[in-house]
Amino acid sequence: MNDMRIVERKVDANEVKISARTCQVYYGDTHAIKDVDVDIQDKTVTAFIGPSGCGKSTFLRCLNRMNDTIDICRVEGDIHLDGEDIYDPKVDPVQLRAKVGMVFQKPNPFPKSIYDNIAYGPRIHGLAKTKADLDEIVEKSLRRGAIWDEVKDRLHAPGTGLSGGQQQRLCIARAIATEPEVLLMDEPCSALDPIATAQVEELIDELRARYSVVIVTHSMQQAARVSQKTAFFHLGNLVEFGETGQIFTNPQDPRTESYITGRIG
Repeated sequence: MNDMRIVERKVDANEVKISARTCQVYYGDTHAIKDVDVDIQDKTVTAFIGPSGCGKSTFLRCLNRMNDTIDICRVEGDIHLDGEDIYDPKVDPVQLRAKVGMVFQKPNPFPKSIYDNIAYGPRIHGLAKTKADLDEIVEKSLRRGAIWDEVKDRLHAPGTGLSGGQQQRLCIARAIATEPEVLLMDEPCSALDPIATAQVEELIDELRARYSVVIVTHSMQQAARVSQKTAFFHLGNLVEFGETGQIFTNPQDPRTESYITGRIG
């Protein structure tokens, strides 16, 4: 088993965390992602925007090999994390997903206690030697997930008993409990009300101090609020990628402008 963990180190915010070159994705005969080249920086929130079915979630799932779970899916090209080819046969996808955490569209807490939701990953990956270690990881993760104060007195109550917004913050805390370096979020607010959405957006802004965050969102307003970099996908192509402010105020490609102004979408 190839252990992909590395020692925490100081990093430049401009440092490239994930690099993709000529990335292609096929579902059977369907060419879903075409020739995507992108560099995703560390300590930055990168938003993927575009119409439904444009490939943004499909590409996101390439970054932690979630597409491996789909029989008819084939990924070609190069994707490197810290310079290491994540599709190298020596790379263990389970270890990769500890390093590249994921939060899904619909909150999906395990049918376990709040404590066990957080403790699950660290237990599997052997990150805690003692119960005290595990307690510390659980508290730290729930604090980073901005939900500790709401759940600290009911850690042994089921995670499924929380509100939708709390469940999503629990799932974010669960994702960061394995000490990942990258957090992938696939429309993490689409099932939430405006107040819960604002809480998760505030959390995302805090998380970028520690992680590289990549968020797929159908909301351009959300992308503008939370991200520093934005990638616009259309019909499986990465049309444009750059500083979020520039993408929204001065896009270089007419397709981006058409999407931003509501003419396509």
